[in-house]
Amino acid sequence: MLQIPVIRWGKPYESMEKGSVVHFETGEELAQMDQANGGLIKMDMRKAGRAREVLRQFDIEDLCHKCAEAADDFLEAELPLGNGTQTPQDFCRIQSATTGLPEHMCAFNMKKNAFVMKHMRDVLDALTRGLPFEILSKGYGMESRGVMVSYQATSPVLGAVLPNNSPGVHTLWLPLIPMQLGLVLKPGSQEPWTPYRMYAAMAKAGIPEEAWSIYPGGHDCGNAVLETCERSMVFGGQQTIDKYAGNPKVQPHGPGFSKILIGDDCVDQWEDYLDIMVDSVFANSGRSCINASSIWASRHTEEIADAIAQKLGPVVPKAMTDPEASLAAFTTKGVAEAMNNQIEEKLKESGVTEVTSKYRDGDRLVSHERHDFLRPTVIHAKSPEPFLANTEYMFPFVSVVECPQKQMIKSIGPTLVCSALTEDAAWTNELLDATHIDRLNVGRVKTMQLNWLQPHEGNIIEFMFRNRAFQNSPPPAH
Repeated sequence: MLQIPVIRWGKPYESMEKGSVVHFETGEELAQMDQANGGLIKMDMRKAGRAREVLRQFDIEDLCHKCAEAADDFLEAELPLGNGTQTPQDFCRIQSATTGLPEHMCAFNMKKNAFVMKHMRDVLDALTRGLPFEILSKGYGMESRGVMVSYQATSPVLGAVLPNNSPGVHTLWLPLIPMQLGLVLKPGSQEPWTPYRMYAAMAKAGIPEEAWSIYPGGHDCGNAVLETCERSMVFGGQQTIDKYAGNPKVQPHGPGFSKILIGDDCVDQWEDYLDIMVDSVFANSGRSCINASSIWASRHTEEIADAIAQKLGPVVPKAMTDPEASLAAFTTKGVAEAMNNQIEEKLKESGVTEVTSKYRDGDRLVSHERHDFLRPTVIHAKSPEPFLANTEYMFPFVSVVECPQKQMIKSIGPTLVCSALTEDAAWTNELLDATHIDRLNVGRVKTMQLNWLQPHEGNIIEFMFRNRAFQNSPPPAH
């Protein structure tokens, strides 16, 4: 049996209590994980400063080089895991077995994480706007214009309470190690695999293990991480976002409510953008916050919804090992059923119609003994008013909303990614001024299309370092 320890500043720790990790389809026990608790984490955080100290033995350029080495091992090597080892194939197999993601999606997310690590120097150069890296290490220095600047780390470590839904989110914390900042991770119970494998790959590349703590465990572990780390990120639903809104110590990540807006200058040619719309909704089984959850246009909305439904309605669940599998499973019984029931209830409201039902053979909810699937669902909304017009679910779900262009920006609400299909310069300027849009794409860009040289959701440099005034007097003349 695979035994996976708690990691306390690079040291494995075996607990009396164990957590069982099981296969979502069969119930087979795949591994036992040692369990941390809030008290243990609070005690360990007294030594958090040591994580930054050990990393500052290397300059940032060197750490970026080691990250690139680690990327190759993460993607290709057989690496230690607990009391055993893990090949890349083992990694994808067990990640799929616990998260419900098809194995080929696990492999894709694995490549995405490795790509960020491989190009970490370019990522940091972009996020710092070309700031010399030594300024982050020393705390001060001369920028390119010959101006003295100072940047102070707001915390020696980043705490992260990680989710189960998509392994791609790990790209958000990967830059911390080359920034000479330690990591305190509370992994999701179904997806501990990426943090542990990345830890092993970085250790093999020569990055000090003392910079890492990984605390599998219950909710008290997440609370302890958020309470004791000066800077943390947390993943959850809208309730989590609301709870930590305005808290400068916590960067919350939740539903994206990402959207495609079709401008009046392009909407009559909507068929030209059909693949962009379908891919934005359907990629990664609709599990990401950057999947499009709604598409807005002033006209042709019924035709747009019907065309997307024709593409997605016939899709059925397949085996996790099938390279054509496109739907992820809900591994916790009751979750998919609750979503399905809510959708059915909200479809009773006036002004909304499900379009996929006429192209789908069978029900939206596909139930099994230990897991469920939700098949793709396309809704047409005659206005932004109905509940389903601006709702996000963790499967391929999209509402096509009819709304005049002049009312769109004020009607869409908070939006992580907005892909605006338009060449209208005046409307583009309005979109640029919209403070409730985080990432803005203009033109033929899918919501899922990331540029790793741009911040995903908030700039991690600005979160972990603060710019302050600094002056030093010249050395005395001799």
